[in-house]
Amino acid sequence: MYRNAMNNLYKWKNNENRKLMIIRGARQVGKTWLMKKFGEIAYKKTVYINFDNNLQMKKLFETDMNIDRIIMGIELYCGFKINSVNTLLIFDEIQEVSKALTALKYFNENAPEYQIICAGSLLGVALHQGTSFPVGKVEFMDLYPLSFSEFMRAMGKEQFVEVMQQSKYDLLNTFKQEYIELLKYYYYVGGMPEVVSNFAKNKNFNEVREIQKLILMAYEQGFSKHAPNDVIPRIRMLWNSIPSQLTKENKKFVYGLIKEGSRAKEYEMAMLWLIDYGLIHKVHRVSTPNLPLKAYEDLKAFKLFTLDVGLLSCMVRLNQNVLLDGNELFKEFKGALTEQYVLQQFKTSSHIETYYWINNRGRAEIDFVVDTGEKIIPVEVKAETNLKSKSLKSYYDKFNPSISIRTAMTDYKREDWILNIPLWAIEILENEVIK
Repeated sequence: MYRNAMNNLYKWKNNENRKLMIIRGARQVGKTWLMKKFGEIAYKKTVYINFDNNLQMKKLFETDMNIDRIIMGIELYCGFKINSVNTLLIFDEIQEVSKALTALKYFNENAPEYQIICAGSLLGVALHQGTSFPVGKVEFMDLYPLSFSEFMRAMGKEQFVEVMQQSKYDLLNTFKQEYIELLKYYYYVGGMPEVVSNFAKNKNFNEVREIQKLILMAYEQGFSKHAPNDVIPRIRMLWNSIPSQLTKENKKFVYGLIKEGSRAKEYEMAMLWLIDYGLIHKVHRVSTPNLPLKAYEDLKAFKLFTLDVGLLSCMVRLNQNVLLDGNELFKEFKGALTEQYVLQQFKTSSHIETYYWINNRGRAEIDFVVDTGEKIIPVEVKAETNLKSKSLKSYYDKFNPSISIRTAMTDYKREDWILNIPLWAIEILENEVIK
């Protein structure tokens, strides 16, 4: 299975000034597979250590921070001599042993020649619980479910991806029906690696749903295992409210929809926990679209999205016939699924920060406003082919952005003030305007 993140790991390996690498991401997004595969193809030898319930490694790191002693212990554990030039050390679920996290600082300072990649599904949770962390001594890479282009590659459609990435717009428009069909599959299947692998092999929608249900069940079990007991009920209620929140026309998150009379302070810890667990994305409203957008975010107004469009469609029990046939009953939720998809593609880009904008009267809303560091780009999302863009025109008239994006089930087309990008090609936004 092809992952774009592999290119980032090669860049890390070839950087003479590299620090230790930490891969962040929710459970089952493919962190372990990625690290092992990278070790297999880029190094002569790989040492894989999973710290979850690993008493030997816990004792090894608890004694002291002597790197020579720790390396010797790892050599006894793996059964061979470690050559720092051609051996990759993988520390998985590193948050389970806090002293191992602390040791990263000493590896960086006293033995930078060792090439180490770490991962942990609950790193964010662990850090907020006070775990010591080597600030400034490591670099991070975030891993998400497969993007749409990665999904197409998994489906054997590499040429479709190449056409998209090379911005061959005439071919994109000519073969749009094939892209649309693949996108409908992606809405249902999503990007969780196990689910995609099964669907690519068997093309069985029922099997897809069963695997997704197991993943969601594992997440809920994770709430009980790792979250504080007094927060668990609120985590479940907040998590289960997200689909209904996204169905609203105004998708701003409303605490009162979780439970009547609910207030922010009751759910702040639950929300933080889900964010740290990697299960939700929080997108803030901005009052004024100026650089940097971070300076203008409204901390009290935000949207919440899940980590994967396929899991979202599973949470609402969306039937494949309703999705693939364009059933009218699906009309209300189609917008939510489309926004989830677009946000998910934006998350795979390291070059943009994502917000949304509503004018003071609440009559005009831009689904996403992205900050590239050099420019601010409004992005209006349409689930179908409706090209009425009153909000986007209102935004354009007021702020006069250099480029305005509308993404829908339509052809690629550049107009005088607006660029139409097909939903299935939204990833080319990075090539088009982030240069």
